[in-house]
Amino acid sequence: MIARGMTNPDIAGRLYLSSATVKSHINRIFAKTGSAGRAAAVG
Repeated sequence: MIARGMTNPDIAGRLYLSSATVKSHINRIFAKTGSAGRAAAVG
């Protein structure tokens, strides 16, 4: 969903989660991949 350009609120609505939960998961993805942003995480 990040690769499709969806925002955190868009992802949250689609998955029935809070925006804070989505933000937390995305930040963990950044930490695990060592990426600095959304583009780097999916690229």
